[in-house]
Amino acid sequence: MPLQGLSREASRWTTRRLPGRRARAGDRRARGRRIDLSSESGHRPSSRGPFSVAARIESFRHAFSGMASLLRSEHNAWIHLAATIFAIVLGLAFGIGREEWVAIVLAIALVWTAEAVNTAIEALCDVVSPDHDPRIKRAKDVAAGAVLFSAFGALGVGILVFLPRLLALVGS
Repeated sequence: MPLQGLSREASRWTTRRLPGRRARAGDRRARGRRIDLSSESGHRPSSRGPFSVAARIESFRHAFSGMASLLRSEHNAWIHLAATIFAIVLGLAFGIGREEWVAIVLAIALVWTAEAVNTAIEALCDVVSPDHDPRIKRAKDVAAGAVLFSAFGALGVGILVFLPRLLALVGS
């Protein structure tokens, strides 16, 4: 029986009851059920066992796979990539200082992080609620807004670092 509000694919993961799990009032989706987070590729969340170099390498492989997926599937990521390359080329061409590089690198990292989190939130929302739901729309809009905030911040850093140099170049 599919759970209310979940797609057929998502509801097939909700199979086993958790012992001692009590649902809160009105919590129809999670009442006595759990969601299996394993993916079709067989990747399962890591357990808290002893440290393993092989497990850390596997973790990095999944992270790089996620980065590649982001670049393959998100058109906005291509814009971020072009802006990243442009900022690095300008920084090298102008010979900016260490403190300015720190600001540029942090701005770039913030934008990429926001874009990755936004993409993950959108993917999860699409699984949980494939039909239009105003609450899901709000979550997606807020996540997209976070990317825009970070992009505006990065633009501000770029203006502060590069505009004086560009104006001096044009003025000379």
